[in-house]
Amino acid sequence: MEEPNQSDRVTDGRVESAPELPGGRALPKTDKSEQTRALILETAMRLFQERGYEKTTMRAIATEAGISVGNAYYYFAGKEFLIQGFYDRMTYEHAADARRRMAHTRDFAQRLEIALESWLDTAAPYHEFAAQFFRTAADPTSSLSPFSNESHPARATAVALFREVLAGSELAPKLDAELVELLPDVLWLHLMIVVLYWVFDRTPDTERTREFVRRSTPMAARVINLSRYKVFRPIVRDAKGLIQDFILPTIGRTAK
Repeated sequence: MEEPNQSDRVTDGRVESAPELPGGRALPKTDKSEQTRALILETAMRLFQERGYEKTTMRAIATEAGISVGNAYYYFAGKEFLIQGFYDRMTYEHAADARRRMAHTRDFAQRLEIALESWLDTAAPYHEFAAQFFRTAADPTSSLSPFSNESHPARATAVALFREVLAGSELAPKLDAELVELLPDVLWLHLMIVVLYWVFDRTPDTERTREFVRRSTPMAARVINLSRYKVFRPIVRDAKGLIQDFILPTIGRTAK
């Protein structure tokens, strides 16, 4: 019997169609297909680390994983989707870890710092070869760009986490409702600054990046806290206008 398409699910013996994303990312799968997908992804990450992203081919990944090239392409449409799969998995792991760590904390600055430190800990095993992806991800036309449409699933997971960072804090009820709506995207951009610094950080355990997080987070929290006072409302309105007109339009919103 032919294996159901990766975008299908089986219900009471019937195969039902499910929404599909590029490369088969973030879709319901059988245990066997999920194991195969994980094997391909883990093999790719190891080869990227050993040989570099540019020198690693889909054929080499399939050979190392012990599967056919066609089967590799069945799960991932190309190398870029392997990186997207990696982004998706790491972002999911980061969100789960951050939620666990900040579960009993209401202070906004502490919740934000916890979320950022959690990302650094989750990403730590991949730091050695992270710079290899940066050249491609920095290209605004690349699907690996964190701002691309293809990166929407991982970005949406991260933005949702920062929405929880704010919503679960004591600060959220005190802020302007429109600002509360925009802040998760802005906080994600703050994470992107941290990521950029982290990529080029060669200190032991990326200590300079961690210190950057420790020092910049209270500052960001104070600025956001000041926005609730009337004297700062004109500045807040100007900032919201800049975010809405110039920043948010540059971020891809849906997967192609």
